[in-house]
Amino acid sequence: MSFKKVLLLSLLMMVITSFGQSRKVADRYFEEFSYIQSAKLYKDLVLIKGDSSKHVLSRLAESYYNNSETEEAEIWLKKLISNYSNELEDKYLFKYAQVLRSNGKYKKSDSIFFKLTENKNSNLKNELKKGNYLLNNSNGKRIGVRNLAINTPYSDFGGFLLNGKSYFTSSAPTGSRKQKIYKWNNQPFLNIYKAEEDIQTLEGSIQDTILVLVNSQKFEEPITSELHESTPVFTRDGRTMYFTSNNSDVKRVRRSKRRTSNLKIYKASFINGKWGNIEELPFNNDEYVTGHPALSPDEKTLYFVSNMPGGYGESDIYKVEIKGKNEYGTPINLGSTINTSEKEVFPYVGSDNVLYFSSNGHLGFGLLDIFQSKIEKDGTFSSPENLGNPFNSKKDDFSFFISENGKRGFFSSNRDKGKGDDDIYSFYIYTDTSICTQIITGTIVNNKLNVPVEGATVKLISKEKEVIAKTVSDKLGRYIFNDVPCNEVYTAIATKLDHKPGRNIVSTTGKKDIELTTNLELTPLIIENQIVINPIYFDYDESVIREDAQYELENIVTVMNNHPELVIKIESHTDSRGPKEYNRTLSDKRAKSTRDFILSRGIAANRIESAIGYGEDKPLNNCVDGKKCSEEEYQLNRRSYFYIIKGKGEIQAKQ
Repeated sequence: MSFKKVLLLSLLMMVITSFGQSRKVADRYFEEFSYIQSAKLYKDLVLIKGDSSKHVLSRLAESYYNNSETEEAEIWLKKLISNYSNELEDKYLFKYAQVLRSNGKYKKSDSIFFKLTENKNSNLKNELKKGNYLLNNSNGKRIGVRNLAINTPYSDFGGFLLNGKSYFTSSAPTGSRKQKIYKWNNQPFLNIYKAEEDIQTLEGSIQDTILVLVNSQKFEEPITSELHESTPVFTRDGRTMYFTSNNSDVKRVRRSKRRTSNLKIYKASFINGKWGNIEELPFNNDEYVTGHPALSPDEKTLYFVSNMPGGYGESDIYKVEIKGKNEYGTPINLGSTINTSEKEVFPYVGSDNVLYFSSNGHLGFGLLDIFQSKIEKDGTFSSPENLGNPFNSKKDDFSFFISENGKRGFFSSNRDKGKGDDDIYSFYIYTDTSICTQIITGTIVNNKLNVPVEGATVKLISKEKEVIAKTVSDKLGRYIFNDVPCNEVYTAIATKLDHKPGRNIVSTTGKKDIELTTNLELTPLIIENQIVINPIYFDYDESVIREDAQYELENIVTVMNNHPELVIKIESHTDSRGPKEYNRTLSDKRAKSTRDFILSRGIAANRIESAIGYGEDKPLNNCVDGKKCSEEEYQLNRRSYFYIIKGKGEIQAKQ
């Protein structure tokens, strides 16, 4: 064989070896749930080395998916499905539909979900039912639902409980000759009613505990008029009511330029035993609709629906600050997390600071469905979740209300087997004691300083390697996961900037309400003026970066990516065995090989000031030439250092 052929074959073998090692390192990070690192490595395999195998694409997509980077996950799931559509499990289509929905691509997402539910051979039907999509999301609670006896063949909807009374809306005929007919649906105009709340429980059967309304009465003038009045909401003291009504004054109906009498929000006061002092809210407008008012638990914010210019769809949900008795801020759209290109209507904010609303733009069973979204402390909203059965159906489901104790409430629907157009349904919730859950808790500790770690992200990962829950450790390093299903095996993993992750396997048992403790340790990567990793090993008399060394050096790359201002220098040392000059040369090659690997991972050359080998010149003990030592003593001198020479102050400022 010619020299050229031997050289070419050797180069090819080096490329193949490097290729395999890179994939193995990525696989190792993936198996350890270190999805940020695995995503970077798999992405390099695709973009730099051209590896678009099913293994690499699927793990790249899952790395981004499990780290909630939905835009990147969408890109790689799409490529995976395009390249290997006939070889993939349904779970990849399911994940693709999820990230499409997270990225606001509702119609495409819906088509995939419904395709999966209609596929008789799909093994994901149970997942779809128990997840946040086409689901029964009762979370271990049984729910009794009743069609109220007060419903009529006309439109009846709403329901707001206050001090033993309930308030709702109906278009039922009043018997008055003056009552007008609304041409839109050929029914009488809407009126607000009050009824008494009654809880009935059939003896010996908690399942038959029901909420009913009795003795309903229509509101009197001036609340009631010849036009629409609906969707009342009250302050806790019962002295202020916000409601929806047609745009009108005492003498006539006011219309927009298009000759439409738009709905507006009004406020009324309870004075001397009667409702009066009706005022139009200042952010109303003749040219667009405002309606469906709802109050925040602290009564400082009013939520409402409008089709005002600048929204996302046919109708959006807004909020406005209540500054004083008759002062309001500027209406703010709740944004694209809540609002879609379709309709969002009937907001209600529960005492648990959860926004409930109806939409036909988010994924549902058909037409309007009821959704919930947690209002975070910073004012943002969590991704909406479909309430599922029994609240949602193939028809319109809307106007959700739940009491402060979270046990009873109302929703409205025009579903099949009702009494009329829209009907009011009451519900009563009670806990199903057959559901077995446990608590997983623990403390995160810095294993070098033996102190608790605040602000560590803790994830609970299923045996399918998916993140099922996430939380953050408190000032004492504590974390907790509630309502974890019994008889399952999980991995609890803690991460924090500039630390190696800590992980433990934890198995729930079959006994309900047990608290399991699993403490986790984080290893700091920055100690004083060094980036500290485990020893980097080389094969005997070699300076090639091995797979285990690549794995460790990724931690150096991570820290340098975390801190773009950081500059380091590299030192490499050997033990005293062998000639001094040879050891200097070998350690210098190893230092420069280490530097070259870090540069190959995208770190700029000017961020590594030097890479120098010192051989056996700087021992840490008395294990020098001429002295026989134990293997542990030799090992202590075989080491590499990564000194921070610039940027330490910026790092401390971030920590």
